[in-house]
Amino acid sequence: MWFKNLQLYHLPTPWDIDLARFEEQLARGPFSKCPGSQPLSRGWTPPCPDGGLVFALDRQWLIALTVEQRLLPSSVINEEVAARVVTIEQQQGYAPGRRQLKELRERVSEELLPRAFTRQRRSFVWLDPVGGWCGIDAASTAKADEVIEHLRHCLDEFPLQPLHTQRSPQSTMAAWLAEGEGPAGFSIDRDCELKAAGDERAAVRYVRHPLGDEIAAEIRAHLAAGKLPSRLALTWSDRISFVLTEKLEIKRLAFLDLLKEDAEKNAASADEQFAADFALMTGELRRFLPQLLAALGGEQPPS
Repeated sequence: MWFKNLQLYHLPTPWDIDLARFEEQLARGPFSKCPGSQPLSRGWTPPCPDGGLVFALDRQWLIALTVEQRLLPSSVINEEVAARVVTIEQQQGYAPGRRQLKELRERVSEELLPRAFTRQRRSFVWLDPVGGWCGIDAASTAKADEVIEHLRHCLDEFPLQPLHTQRSPQSTMAAWLAEGEGPAGFSIDRDCELKAAGDERAAVRYVRHPLGDEIAAEIRAHLAAGKLPSRLALTWSDRISFVLTEKLEIKRLAFLDLLKEDAEKNAASADEQFAADFALMTGELRRFLPQLLAALGGEQPPS
């Protein structure tokens, strides 16, 4: 259950809700299978097998949103509509108009939807009511917004706010690249993307490429020409590697293999392994995130 991405948000500290009340309110939106008449269904499922809707350990909470979606490609709808249009033309002697085509497409979609295949995905959410963190394992803000929307639907109150830093990630990453080294505790890795401003958004990418002296000079030339970093791979304290984006997203989050081996040493069952992984992951994140925010000038006070 190790997170691979982090969309970060701020919670007031301490967040005034107890675990029992939180779990009771989550139960207002449990997951159920997607009915044949609906394209999508979503709800909370136990993050740990045979557990409740909230996995709690050391004042850290984990929840999971499951989304089931019916897959009905537009190409399948178009093919069926085209076949029916031929029949309609033969029956009425002329092609259907725009309104008739719209109604036909809607009718075809309704008929095909119950027969469509379904796909499920899960998004995990880490909540730290004491430290004020909310982290969603989602690769995009759209996926994270889906989780937040369902949380707001279930909870009486959810005082979540976006996380902002005193210095923008983009300008700070540009300073690190210009200096050729990361801030204290961080090292620059081998992936970097720079984009130019303007409509064309010309981009230069270095993928698994050592950013040595020659490349560093090249990157400084791109920075001088007006390009700014949109992504930069970093490692924190030889324990966590990740890619930081201009929007303060953390992607390709990876924990050192040695950390995972430590979690596996004393686990006698799958449940114990899950708990050990979660404890280790949250412990590392609670040390890593304050240092990352400090490297970006600290957090802006929430409005």
